[in-house]
This record gives sequence, structure tokens and C-alpha cells, in this order.
Amino acid sequence: MDQPIPVRSQLNPGDCWAVEDIFPTEEAWAQALEACKDLPQEVGAYKGRLGESARTLLDYLSRMEAVNRQVEKIFVYAMLRLDEDTAHSAHRAMKGRCFSFLVQLQSAASFEGPELVAIPDETLEAWYVQEPELEKFRRYLTKARLGKEHILSPAEEVLLAGAAEVGSAPGDVFNTFSDADLTFPDAADSQGEAHAVTSGTYLALMANADRTLRKNTFQGFYDTYKHYENTLAAAYNAEVKKNIFFARARKYPSALAAALAPNEVPESVYHNLIASVRGNLDKMHRYMALRKKIMGVDELHMYDLYANMLPEAGQVIPFSQARDEVLAATKVLGEEYHAVLQSSFDHRWMDVYENKGKRSGAYSCGCPDVHPFVLLNHKDTLKSEFTLAHEMGHAMHSYLSDKNQPSIYSDYVLFVAEVASTCNEALLMQHLLGQTTDKAKRAVLINHFLEQFRTTLYRQTMFAEFELKAHQLAESGETLTAQNLNELYYQLNKDYYGDETVVDQRIEIEWARIPHFYRRFYVYQYATGFSAAMALSSRILKEGEPAVRDYLKFLSGGCSTDPVSLLKIAGVDMSTPEPVNAALELFGRLIGELEELAEG
Repeated sequence: MDQPIPVRSQLNPGDCWAVEDIFPTEEAWAQALEACKDLPQEVGAYKGRLGESARTLLDYLSRMEAVNRQVEKIFVYAMLRLDEDTAHSAHRAMKGRCFSFLVQLQSAASFEGPELVAIPDETLEAWYVQEPELEKFRRYLTKARLGKEHILSPAEEVLLAGAAEVGSAPGDVFNTFSDADLTFPDAADSQGEAHAVTSGTYLALMANADRTLRKNTFQGFYDTYKHYENTLAAAYNAEVKKNIFFARARKYPSALAAALAPNEVPESVYHNLIASVRGNLDKMHRYMALRKKIMGVDELHMYDLYANMLPEAGQVIPFSQARDEVLAATKVLGEEYHAVLQSSFDHRWMDVYENKGKRSGAYSCGCPDVHPFVLLNHKDTLKSEFTLAHEMGHAMHSYLSDKNQPSIYSDYVLFVAEVASTCNEALLMQHLLGQTTDKAKRAVLINHFLEQFRTTLYRQTMFAEFELKAHQLAESGETLTAQNLNELYYQLNKDYYGDETVVDQRIEIEWARIPHFYRRFYVYQYATGFSAAMALSSRILKEGEPAVRDYLKFLSGGCSTDPVSLLKIAGVDMSTPEPVNAALELFGRLIGELEELAEG
């Protein structure tokens, strides 16, 4: 029988993140929130005045920059506390209070967009000369005024700001249901022993060498989701309808356009990604054939996809070893990077292990004036080691951007968010490969690398295609139901995995457990970011210091310019299909190398 999942109080405090670095106590947090109560009124006092003078505009933007930094700390603390245990009612109330306040603040500042757009270009240019300090905000103002046609009247902006709280409901329902209420039956292994199944243990169980355990886990897990398919379809339908509502309200042609335009990412990047991956599905099918052969199974099922193809892959990697290897792998990024990363472990930036009610998965979250925080659910596996490298890449990106940019530009956009994290993974892979000439060990590592391609480049693109088609269905007037969502998702799996894989019917409901579907058109950036990271890690390892210097400039850039230009600083041009195509070519070469190792 597996060890029971501990409650929060049973964890070693040294393995828990240092939330006290933000506020020493919950009472201090409450006092900080109370101190903000007059901010909506203070911000609202600027209504109708942004076009008054250069000085007034500068005062407003400076004040809002400080306010946002102050409020973000309050929100991050509440979010972290709730994620420690999503069933904790007091922490849920804290986050609810914080979100309600944010809606008030956003409503009070809803005049900003229309008033900034209304300032004539020639007036604004004169103001930059008149008030040189306003130059700091040029990028912000330019970006705010790019979407002039999408800024509504002041009254309409107030209405949309007020709708934000209601708009979060589908995601809130999904997260609460998945993390706090949804329970799964235990899964029996081939010896009849029961194993606890949770969202946090699922992937570890699916990687287990015991095929009976994998099959029973897979069936029980998705049968549970299937039982609630209509409720989950209704939640996702509401999420998609919300996205369409806000897109149409702001006069965008589609929900996709509304999601990509604010980040200055052309829609062609999204469509080209899907087209490129679709054009290389033969490589995925070849990889599935190789997996089937190495595993020695008559049929390759969906519950076989996360199992280690090679017996040597079942190694136990404690967190301390993962930490040391991540530190060694990223030493190539220079002394400052290495010193800060070392400090992050010494000063508890991360929350390491699972506990009952803890949010599943992993993430990194920046926090102004403190340091980033990283949520993990470490399982002593190679996958968890790479998750650590991934999330610390995010954390270091946040740290360097916050250190080197004014706060108004410190928060990098989603399109570049996955680059630093995946670059760290690539560096870790190359480091581990460099530590061994053993063919069996190299095969294990190359297989893990191939799995990164499968799960990040191919799988996330499949998610992106599902999300796009679901929104297109809804935009054409259809209601999203369990039936049409299941049919869509099942066919995509058939297309992507090919004839060498038995696409079990139960996989049709997998869409219902993907939390990123409640972050509109987010997942494609894993695939584009992965492609960019392959190019960057290759350049760093080949060129050394010049490439590292450019890469650190990128990490320090925040959102000080558009994301395509930021990546060009680091040496990657995402306006072309080159990075995606190069990554897909590398995938093919790695398959060939593993085929040779497997034969040997």
C-alpha cells in the first residue's frame, strides 16, 4: 500500500515555501489589504483628467505603477495560501476578499483605456518633451494605444470591468471541483495491492512499470471524469462563451484574435504551429512504433504512453539530487545566475511535496519586492527533476526581469514565458548526457528528451488545436456538449498518435481535466516556447559567453518590447517557421539515435 498523502501540518517546514517573506502573518496581510481600501477612490479621482496635462498623466501612471505593485503582493499571498490547501475555507475567503477588491480597483481605473486613446498623437509627443520622466512610460502608452478600436466608452469599460468577477466563475468552479471535491478510486496493481489515485499521483502511477496498475489507474481516473462529463462540459462551455463575449464586446473578429493581439503575437504564429506539427505527424507515428517495439507489447495503449520504455528508467531521484543536478546544469549561465539559483533553494522559494488538498501540478509566480515562489509536487522521478528545472527557469526569468526593469515592464508576456523554463530543461538534458557514455543510460535520457517533444511540442499543439476548434464551434453558434467535445478530442488523439497506437475510448474525456483550457489560448505557447528554447540552448552550449550574454538580456527584458523582438535579442526569430521546423527535425534525428541504441 502506498504511503498516505500527508496533511499540510505533517510536512517539514523546510520543504514549504516561505510565505512569511511576503507578510509575516495573516493578520499583517489583512492589515495590508485594509490599508488599500481607499485606493479605488484615489484612482477614480483621476477620471476625466488623463488628457489634462503631461504632469497629470505622469502622476497617474506613476501612482498606478506603485499601486499595482502593492496590490500584487497582497494577491500573491492569498493565492499561495489557498494553493497550499484548496479546501481551507479561511484561505478561500482571503482570496475571495482579494479578488473582490481587485475588481473594485479595476472598475475604478476602467477610464484609463478610453482616456489614453483620446489623447492626440501630437499632444502626447509634445508631453514627452515637456515631461522627460514620461519617457519611461512610452512603451506602455504606445501599447495601450495600439488597440484603439478595441477600447470602449467609459460606461462600457466600467461594465466589462465589473463582469470580470463573474467571468472567473467557470475556472473557479473547475479548480474547486478538481482540487477539492473530486476523488478517485484506488487502483490495484498486478499483486492486488491498492494505490491512492489523486490528480497529483496520476502521472507517477501512469509511469509505473506495472501495466495492470497503469490500466486500472487510467480506467478509474477517466471513468470518474466521465461520470461528471456533463457538468464539466457545461463549465468549459461557459468558459468558451465568456471568451467569445469579451472578444465580441471589444470588436475582435474572434476569441483567438482577442487573446493574441494584446501580446502582439500574430495569429499566423498559432496557425503555422498547427500546420507545421500536422505536417510532421509521421515522426510521432514513427516514435509510437518504436515505443511499441521497445516495450514489447502487442498493442500500445494510451495507458502505456507515460511508462518507461526502458527498465533502467525507473530510477529514484530524491529532491536533493535533482536540486544539485539542476544547479550544475545551469552553471553555464554565469556566476550571478548560479548564485541566485543556489540562494533560491537555501531560502525556500519552493513548496516541494504534495499534501492533502494542495493544488496539483506545478507553477512559478513572481512577487514584487520579495522573490518568486514555486509550487511543486515532487515525486522522486526524472520527470519531477525536469519539472524542477522548468519551474526554476520561470522563477529566474521573473527574478531577472523584476531586478532589471521598472515594475511596469517586469511582467513578461505569455508568449515568451515558456522559453526560459524549457531552455533550462534542455541544458539539464545535455548536462546529464554529458555525464555518461553508458548506452543504456543514454537511451533512457534520449527517450526522456523524446517524451519532452511528444508532451510539449506535439501534445500541447494538439491541445491548441482542440481549443481552437472548440472556440470555432461555439463561434458558429453551437453549444459545447460532452458529446461534441468528446468526439473532437478523440479524433485529435487518433490523428496525432496514429495507427500504431490503440486510442482507448476513455481518452475522449481527457479534455475535462486540463486546467490550462481555462486560460484562453495559452497552451500553444508551450510548443512555440519549446521550439525557441531548443534553438537558444543549442546556441548557449556552442557559443558560450556571447550567447549567454544575449540570453540574459532576454531574461532581463520583461515586456520592455514586443515578444518577437525580445527573442531576436537572444538570437531566435519566431516570426519565421524556422525554430519549429528545426525542433521537429531534431525530434526525427533523436528517434533515429534511439533506434540505433535500442538495436545495440
